[in-house]
Amino acid sequence: MTATPSVIQVQVNDKSVECPQGHSLTALLKTLDMPLQATAVALNDYIVTRSEWDSTQLKTGDRIALFQAIAGG
Repeated sequence: MTATPSVIQVQVNDKSVECPQGHSLTALLKTLDMPLQATAVALNDYIVTRSEWDSTQLKTGDRIALFQAIAGG
């Protein structure tokens, strides 16, 4: 019998999202099909730099705000 990975709930732009425990910000963005190059991330009201996405593991109740760069003028 194999163990089922624990699932946690986080808030992404005010919507509840389930993901595996230990999921990183990078993994979450890939799961959500977000473009990694044009996205900024705030975790619990603090901006997380792109270099920290892989090492930032999500926890139950985390609040993630995603922002996409929009070209125009």
